[in-house]
Amino acid sequence: MIGLHLLLLLAPGLLHAQDYAPPRYNVSLDRPPEQRWEPVLRHYNHTELKEAMEHILRTTLPGWVHAIIRPLAEAELLFLVRKEYAGEIKGIARTLGVNLGDVVALNLCYEATAFCTSIIAQDNNGNVYHGRNLDYNFPEILKKLTLDLDFIKDGKVAYTGTTFVGYIGLWTGQRPYEFTISGDARERGEWWKNAISAFFKRNSPVSWLIRDALNDDRDFEAAALRLAKTPIIAETYYIIGGTESKEGLVITRNRDGPADLWPLDPLRGEWFHVETNYDHWTTPPPSDDRRTPAINAMNATGQANINTETLFKVLSVKPVMNSITVYTTVMSAAIPEKYTTWVRSKV
Repeated sequence: MIGLHLLLLLAPGLLHAQDYAPPRYNVSLDRPPEQRWEPVLRHYNHTELKEAMEHILRTTLPGWVHAIIRPLAEAELLFLVRKEYAGEIKGIARTLGVNLGDVVALNLCYEATAFCTSIIAQDNNGNVYHGRNLDYNFPEILKKLTLDLDFIKDGKVAYTGTTFVGYIGLWTGQRPYEFTISGDARERGEWWKNAISAFFKRNSPVSWLIRDALNDDRDFEAAALRLAKTPIIAETYYIIGGTESKEGLVITRNRDGPADLWPLDPLRGEWFHVETNYDHWTTPPPSDDRRTPAINAMNATGQANINTETLFKVLSVKPVMNSITVYTTVMSAAIPEKYTTWVRSKV
């Protein structure tokens, strides 16, 4: 990890001067769920965290919506998620001294606003690399809340992910020596559609399903099956990279199941896929075309030269990296120590 950081710092044109690695902490899965986040939260000013939470909720949800969702979220918590996640949310609320319904609502807010770019690629030797930019509203607040987490089970890293303080879901993660996952929103998301799916259909939040796969699945195929079939609260794209040749897949999701499966096919020249927030078989709008610059940068890099360092450089090209880019992560499940996140400076 240190070697990659040093390389990135020394390589011209890769890092901006203000880019920095987020803090990295352990979360012990052997602890009771209510206690798992306490060691992480000790590193933060709770007053500032509560102020950031209030700002996000106030900005994302109209007041009358918040008034409805707050008690409903608290009452429905155990129906929304499996018991362990409910325990984690309760523990976060208790540690911060905030309303339980607000923590649930905050987690649901994040499900609707991830505007991102993900890339999976295979080099000439069959090695699979995966990178992503995560773009969100209110990036300056979220940059301060970004952190990498190693989830520890029986003294070993079960999986690694990047998230925000107080958010138990993962939009980016890696199960070492098995697979990597990122998620990109498929639609801008309307709170009431997501709320209906969450509260009445009992569908899974998008990012919590990623964590389920990282926690429970033991190989690329099992993770792909889970991410393709499990009902979710919002349409999305799941991007998965494995450890073997051709183990790369973009899953375009409806709420109830897959709309499209788009695997890597290096023998036919499809050695990489770029997924932003638009169906790959359509043309992205000119006002938000991150796909074309990313494809051009990947082709200029070439299959023989792709690795985590060059993939990071592709993700740093404008407008692939843009004014609301919060962080960039590059990873490769076969080389788990390469998992690296940088919080990005303003463009």
